[in-house]
Amino acid sequence: MDVLSREPADLVIEGRRPKVAVVLFNLGGPDNQEAVKPFLLNLFTDPAILRVPPFIRPFLARLIAYRRVPAARENYRLMGGGSPLLPLTEKQAHALEADLRRDWDVKCFIAMRYWHPFSEAAARAVRDWQPDEVLLLPLYPHFSTTTTGSSLTAWREAAARVGLVANTTTLCCWFNDDRIAANAAAILQDTIDAARAALPPDVPLRILFSAHGLPQTIVDRGDPYQFQIEAYVASLRRYLRDPEADGVVCYQSRATPQKWLGPSTDEAVVAAGRDGCAVVVVPVAFVSDHSETLVELDMEYRELAHNSGVPGYFRAPVQNDDPGFIAALGQLARAAQRHGAGLCSASSGRACPAPHRDCPFARAGQAFSARTVATVC
Repeated sequence: MDVLSREPADLVIEGRRPKVAVVLFNLGGPDNQEAVKPFLLNLFTDPAILRVPPFIRPFLARLIAYRRVPAARENYRLMGGGSPLLPLTEKQAHALEADLRRDWDVKCFIAMRYWHPFSEAAARAVRDWQPDEVLLLPLYPHFSTTTTGSSLTAWREAAARVGLVANTTTLCCWFNDDRIAANAAAILQDTIDAARAALPPDVPLRILFSAHGLPQTIVDRGDPYQFQIEAYVASLRRYLRDPEADGVVCYQSRATPQKWLGPSTDEAVVAAGRDGCAVVVVPVAFVSDHSETLVELDMEYRELAHNSGVPGYFRAPVQNDDPGFIAALGQLARAAQRHGAGLCSASSGRACPAPHRDCPFARAGQAFSARTVATVC
């Protein structure tokens, strides 16, 4: 049974509402030009990202970061000098707090992976607030060892360092949550309708469901990310007015020479131009705007589309603090809290088929302590 369909539990603890700390995980981003290089160093020294022997990683990370700094600084300059991810996440946190305050004594904390505020600062703030329960809620809908897995590892280590001990529930993924998909589909449908109104009737329209890419080797080793992306897109399509509309799942932001998931978004844009199709690009792995949407999709791929003869280029908004999204996220948080301490997904238990060995349910064997600094992942 889907955890969201359960009857609400009694949320009163000894005559009062539960005191719940909700920790929102996200990637983070440099807030100014000087922060770009250390942000990239933090990113590429993460073993979940750069999967090379430990004695090589620091040297290779510095080399990669050094080479990427000029282009990255230019991208952030185009967004006003730094990443908008933290301010947008703060808006989401405030909106989610307001929604959950109807039932809980609640406070949302932000734990970024590669730039401030880091997990240790968030864990210290949670410890000092002294909650009854902690809910770990990644703002990555789809589980990957490179995103949610890495953030949970950082949280576990940070919580141990600061002495945070609390009943902890970890929501590992929510790619299959119907409320989230319905909200995203409504936003996408508005963009499709606007595109159709702007295009001549005889111009075909193709939807590019663009997710952040991942090296193929990581998926081959058992990471469930690609499965979850494709399942989410299938769910999202069911809520569109035309579920069978022309569309393709593609992957953006390739960062290394090795083989990545395909087709790439740039290949899909070029193919649309060759086929005479206008495109609606919808970011499906992001719930907040950042460089991959505001620069890569809005500027770089738009220019590529123009140069490739695409007759119309439209980009669907991400959810950010859309009221419908926040309401859906609030229901998801309530369902996870009713599940109790330990690991859960939007469907309560394991949502990935057996071959995906890096699903956290598979890796942890579903054996969790109810009172812990963090659930394992």
